[in-house]
Amino acid sequence: MLRRLLILGATVGGAVAVYRRVVEPWWRTWGVRPDEAGAPLAGDEIIGGPDVTIETRGIDIEAPAEAVWPWLVQMGFGRAGWYSYDQLDMEGRSADRIVPEHQSLAVGDTVPTHPAGGFEVRAIEPRRHLVLYLDDEMVRRQAEEAAAINAESPANLRMAGAFMENAQPPEFSASWAFVLEPRDGGTRLIERFRIRFGSEGTKPWTRLTLPVMGFGVFVMMRKQMLGIRDRAERLRMPAPEPRPTEAATA
Repeated sequence: MLRRLLILGATVGGAVAVYRRVVEPWWRTWGVRPDEAGAPLAGDEIIGGPDVTIETRGIDIEAPAEAVWPWLVQMGFGRAGWYSYDQLDMEGRSADRIVPEHQSLAVGDTVPTHPAGGFEVRAIEPRRHLVLYLDDEMVRRQAEEAAAINAESPANLRMAGAFMENAQPPEFSASWAFVLEPRDGGTRLIERFRIRFGSEGTKPWTRLTLPVMGFGVFVMMRKQMLGIRDRAERLRMPAPEPRPTEAATA
């Protein structure tokens, strides 16, 4: 019996070591080169400090930034969607076209993840970058506002809303940057997610569960980046001129 337990322990320990050294670094830096993973990007200053978890991912798009930008501006629940797994984060399907009425976005606006709220726009420069922000206070406030309408929401959004409210550590702040860089007639889309946790993030159980949650976020974001690429390459249409409400800086 003891021998079996030792073998099981060694197997589990080896699997965890492989995950930590190989699998986790892969999904945290999917699609990016080492120099890109460490390069400064717009929005980095929003969440700083040595205890920040950073995930940087990239994808090449064979379309100019002018053709990619409209897909970023119109993202969100109740807007054009997230171009990911719609069964989990949408009511209906993400748009396959540019939606003119959702081409206006400014600092302070909300990019919704559910009917009662979502990320706040912290920085925006047309055709260059879009930086979103969320923290625990915003999640709690939005959860209170959502209570009155949650019962009427579709089942998938009720589940997502409950996850956002209950699965998040008590203290956190996060930035989510979408950066467009011209590359050889096309565009490099780089997404960077920076998150910092409070004291709850250092507890053993939290440290074990956070990588699992992080991998789930990666699966959604990978699908999203592929969705943006496919849409932009399929249409390759010029972007409409930014509306006056768009702001270049926070």
